[in-house]
Amino acid sequence: MADDRDDDPPPRGALIALVVVAVLVAGGLWLVHVLGEAGRVQDCVAAGRSNCAPVGASGH
Repeated sequence: MADDRDDDPPPRGALIALVVVAVLVAGGLWLVHVLGEAGRVQDCVAAGRSNCAPVGASGH
């Protein structure tokens, strides 16, 4: 009888690991952005300025 090793299922574990790593990287980049912005606001306040918080432009 011949070996049927070509019928192996796709490597789902590797795909799941890749997705988990991608989510962790994206979350890390988002966290770096948020913490960097908070640090800039704290530096502004520490310098004695009073208009440090970014004001979002609303469409109203």
